Amino acid sequence: MSARAAEPIFAEGEDCRAAWREAAAAYDAPDAHLEILGKPVMERWETPYMHSLATVAASRGGRVLEVGFGMAIAATKVQQFDIQEHWIVECNEGVFRRLEEWARAQPHKVVPLKGLWEDVVPTLPDGHFSGILYDTYPLSEESWHTHQFSFIKDHAFRLLQPGGVLTYCNLTSWGELLKGKYSDIEKMFEETQVGHLLDAGFKRENISTRVMELVPPRDCRYYSFPKMITPTVVKH
Repeated sequence: MSARAAEPIFAEGEDCRAAWREAAAAYDAPDAHLEILGKPVMERWETPYMHSLATVAASRGGRVLEVGFGMAIAATKVQQFDIQEHWIVECNEGVFRRLEEWARAQPHKVVPLKGLWEDVVPTLPDGHFSGILYDTYPLSEESWHTHQFSFIKDHAFRLLQPGGVLTYCNLTSWGELLKGKYSDIEKMFEETQVGHLLDAGFKRENISTRVMELVPPRDCRYYSFPKMITPTVVKH
């Protein structure tokens, strides 16, 4: 691990929320990295994992909600499945422009929704989606490890149709937890995530995970563990 990769992603008390929407979306020349405000938002090496998440989210067909667009890695995979509609929430101006351009070339209807998910998602109707993929970037040190729980607790269960499926990740958090606190990725998920899913209304027997081997580059700042975990959470 490089010295830069060992540094914390957020300083104590740091909050990027106010500046995030208008901040430049820095896609590098080979389109292998996306940084916003100096934060490593997404990297191309994640592709097999993003495809795993997308496969779960699109597995029921129908209408899919994706929260966070990033580099379109998961979104492009979702479009390869027999879905009806693909609703995508994105708050950063530069990323949203890329989403609009990307949407015009897709085979299935795309509904781009601009804004922070905290503002957009409460306006979406109950039982509207067959699948949800939540993968947004934490915008503060305070929400670094917890932002996904706010979405799951307040919205994921209500937005899904019966039989619908949620998948999600918070690699910026999980990568930190797996640097020292945990050496077993399944134990990490069980102890830090499952309780919140149960509190949101999902049943334990409807929560499963799949672990894949994927070794990040040594200079990756947010993830160094050689495995990734894909949750499948079904609404009964």
